[in-house]
Amino acid sequence: MSRIIAGAAGGLRLQSVPGQGTRPTTDRVKESLFARLEAWGMLHEARVLDLFAGSGALGCEAASRGAAAVTLVERHPPAVRVCRANAAVVHRALGRDDVVAVHQGAVAAYLADPAKGPWDLVLADPPYPLGERELTTVLAALVGRLGEGGVVVVERSSRSPEPEWPSGLRRFEQGRHGETAMWFAETALTSAPPPGAPR
Repeated sequence: MSRIIAGAAGGLRLQSVPGQGTRPTTDRVKESLFARLEAWGMLHEARVLDLFAGSGALGCEAASRGAAAVTLVERHPPAVRVCRANAAVVHRALGRDDVVAVHQGAVAAYLADPAKGPWDLVLADPPYPLGERELTTVLAALVGRLGEGGVVVVERSSRSPEPEWPSGLRRFEQGRHGETAMWFAETALTSAPPPGAPR
């Protein structure tokens, strides 16, 4: 069972997804990830998209730390039930029930709707079976759909290669924590970035 590390719901326990094929983010990795995001000012009032949400732990952490709207996208019914239960935990802590939304369905189908977005932060922690080509397709669907200064975070096994970034996204930072690798990308710029850009 995982927990929310910090923020309005800090310390509260979250349910985990039963079965195989998921890779829960450890507290150590989550703490490192969100320390970076907070240092960059990425969370306050952010619009967050949590793809392949699993238990929704990353999106719920973002909501606890001040995100304005979080959408958890997950296709597997047992995981969707856990996402909804964990969203309810966060809503009780925040005293409102309109921060975390849960969408049941495939990530590709969700992103195929051009009306979705824009987002300030996209968290993608795909399951082991997802191939690199499929991941590239997901990343390509995010091009042009980030808000100003928006960031995409991809979390994978440290044995996985770096994602193949589509035209329109560029990786600006990466990190490794044991068995977990994280890559951070932003909209590819054709000119110098503004002061304070996350890089």
